[in-house]
Amino acid sequence: MFPILRQILRTGIVSEPAPDADPALVLVKQRLDTAMREKLGRALVIRHVDAGSCNGCELEIHALGNPYYNLEAIGIKFAASPRHADLLLVTGPVAKNMEVALKRAYDATPAPKLVVAVGDCGCTGGVFGESYASCGRVANVIPVDVAIPGCPPTPLQLMQGILAAIAPPADDGACASSPADC
Repeated sequence: MFPILRQILRTGIVSEPAPDADPALVLVKQRLDTAMREKLGRALVIRHVDAGSCNGCELEIHALGNPYYNLEAIGIKFAASPRHADLLLVTGPVAKNMEVALKRAYDATPAPKLVVAVGDCGCTGGVFGESYASCGRVANVIPVDVAIPGCPPTPLQLMQGILAAIAPPADDGACASSPADC
């Protein structure tokens, strides 16, 4: 035990400095904050619905809550009920068993409601497509406002997609055709 303590005292505290903030992340956070204040006048509440995904997109969605991305600091919260949500974040191809549940969640969300399809599976059906067990993409079941492609999309792409949903691109050319350009 003493050799380890001596080694600790000799070495001291070894850590690396915190990474610099990504300029794109800072810009997206500022634009999200501004858009929420202008459009909603309050916090944005998201209800996440897993319609049959592999959980790859869920891992990236959970990363939005870590100290690096920290969506809650700018007022974006996740709700357990669609009745409290402004936006549905749907992942995965819609499994036949989840079709009715997804429609109910959509119907329970108060107007004006936004729907964001996440990942290749949510946007196109992915490798699963339409089959006896899958309805395919989210748009086959409920109307979709924004689709965020990627397998899985990065947390920054998710933030850009949420921004594109609450503040559609202006005509100033700041955001081109996809949320990735925001």
